[in-house]
Parts: sequence; structure tokens; C-alpha cells
Amino acid sequence: MKRTVTALIAAGALAVGLSAGPRDAVAEPRTFTLDPAHLHVGFLVEHIGFAKTLGVFTEVEGTVVFDEAAPALQSIDVTVQTESVHTGHDRRDGHLRSDDFLAADDHPEMTFTLTGAEQTGERTGVVTGDLTMRGETHPVSLDVVWNKSGRYPFGDEQYVVGVSARGELQRSQWGMTYAVDNGLVGDTVEIIIEAELIRQDD
Repeated sequence: MKRTVTALIAAGALAVGLSAGPRDAVAEPRTFTLDPAHLHVGFLVEHIGFAKTLGVFTEVEGTVVFDEAAPALQSIDVTVQTESVHTGHDRRDGHLRSDDFLAADDHPEMTFTLTGAEQTGERTGVVTGDLTMRGETHPVSLDVVWNKSGRYPFGDEQYVVGVSARGELQRSQWGMTYAVDNGLVGDTVEIIIEAELIRQDD
């Protein structure tokens, strides 16, 4: 799921037609990396119908190569460490790492690979990619919003793109069927992503 969210976000930057000022416009593909200090890959899952449980993945890495001026996306490579799942409850986190859910021992990583991106508005788009989790690969789509791109007004003034993404998946597609039939744990997983990507080699 991590990979999913992260890769989708990066792809979303292109999908929504990111634009830059004259000074920073890029006429060639550049590499952007996810900023771990400004990255939140979260999820919501219904618990017995009473409320939704919020969780995050704390270890996510990813790179995106695209031409911001075009815009044209070349590649996305995102990896999420499944062991890093965190919901604020140790026993529940341990269960999520077990074979009932993420099977972290046998499948320590989740990955996302871009397959398509469609611009739907001046600052919005839909990103689609293949999410591999628990050894199975299925498509996932996210609605992405480009929030801002530009240089930080402090520090090293690095060039950053900020995006938000939302989507959902059915965990049972990846073999996570625990408590689906009896309705104790929802099958639908809502994806929540807030991310900043740093342009490299400035």
C-alpha cells in the first residue's frame, strides 16, 4: 500500500500538469525523490462499523523521472517496507504484519509501478499503476491534486513539488480476506497520501 500511495503521488504531479516559473521551468526529464520528512502514506479501514482505524507506513522510498515543462512522465519507482506499518497499537500492528494481512516476513516490501496518468483539470489528475503486495500484482488508481511547486523560501532553497492523493483498494484482491466475510474488518482500504518531492541535481 505504501508503494501504491507514494508512486501514485509522484505520478500525480505530472498527471495534473505541473507548471513552474520561467526561471525554474525544465525542458528535459529530471529526477525527483520523495522527501521522508514531508511524506505521509496513510490508510483508513472500517472496524466492525463503529469507526475507522487510521494507520500509516513510516518507511517509504521513491523516485520519479519526468519533464515538468511538458509535462511528460518517464518512470516511477516506489518501495514501502511493510514492517513499518503503524496504527498506534502494538498488538494490532503485530497482527497487520502477520499472514492475515501484510505477511511482512515473507513479503517485506510493497512496490508500485506507473502504468498511466490522465489529466482531469488544471491541478487534478488520475494516476494508475500496478501495486505488488503479498506477491500479487493488481492495478490501483488515485485521484491526485497538485498543490504547489517551487523553491523553499529558506535553507538551501531546494525545488519541491507538493501533491495530495486519495484512492481506495479492496484488500481481498491481494489475498487479505481475514474478517471480510463476518464484517469485523472492512474490505475497502482508503488511501491517504500527502507528499513533497525534491528535484535532484539542482
